[in-house]
Amino acid sequence: MKCDEVRKTLPLFLYGELSFEDEERLEVHIDECDACRESLARERELFQSLDDAELAPSPDLLERCRSEFGERLANAQPEQASFWNKLRDGFSIHFHFAPGFAQLAGAVALLLIGFFGARMTPGSFPGSFRAAGVADPATSRVRYVEPVGPGKVQIVLDETTQRTLSGSLDDENIRRLLMTAAKDPSDAGLRVESVDLLKNQPQSTEVRRALLYAVQHDPNAGVRLKALDGLRDFADDPETQQALLNVLLKDDCAGVRTQVIDLLVQHHAPSMVGVLQEVMGKEDNGYVRLRCQRALHEMNASAESY
Repeated sequence: MKCDEVRKTLPLFLYGELSFEDEERLEVHIDECDACRESLARERELFQSLDDAELAPSPDLLERCRSEFGERLANAQPEQASFWNKLRDGFSIHFHFAPGFAQLAGAVALLLIGFFGARMTPGSFPGSFRAAGVADPATSRVRYVEPVGPGKVQIVLDETTQRTLSGSLDDENIRRLLMTAAKDPSDAGLRVESVDLLKNQPQSTEVRRALLYAVQHDPNAGVRLKALDGLRDFADDPETQQALLNVLLKDDCAGVRTQVIDLLVQHHAPSMVGVLQEVMGKEDNGYVRLRCQRALHEMNASAESY
């Protein structure tokens, strides 16, 4: 996607009118282009200003509009029914209102059905997403996320209409929505933003496992690098170390492999030696080989496996 095309489609992007494919292409371009990222920020400020603006028509204008509307209604000519309208009307089924007492009884019955139906729906039970004012992730899609201040996040959901939720990263429901967004298979940009926010909460076991999943399975290298940032303080954790060693052996991005080596050398685990020696034997990237060699030297280990 080129810069001109991106800037023309920014309004559609902000209104959520782009297809998943076009949206992902746009977000990948924005991640790499400072100028387009600034254009997106300006567009968001403009959209926010328009949303905040409230039009308050004067009483005189409202009176004139009502008066003109009343005159047009009074002068309107009844539409003559055409032949086709008459024919269609002839084949239509017409319902007639029941007597007043029956209407009242029907209304009461509908109210009772609605009341007991609402009591029996899953969303009415305590602890559910709906009871907490948060949409069920299974029936909602996170459109995008963005930080709105220290420790705060704003999430835009796609439901029947978009709905915006704001809250703290310490809020369990907010974190769950972010973890759902971090696995969205159709939107790499959304995953990058979500993981970038989640990496600030690695002390949560659920969040740390979400980061471990992202660093091992996400197809986008940018997402994996963000997840590595969040795991930086947990490189001595056995589960995290094992995941990082697997990434070092299997990841196809030299930048990701280099970052993994930098994390692992902080904690000279004995299991690292064999893995680094294996990497030395098959690594094609000269810089990654050099980092492995330095790490083995710091651990007083040979660069060759025996």
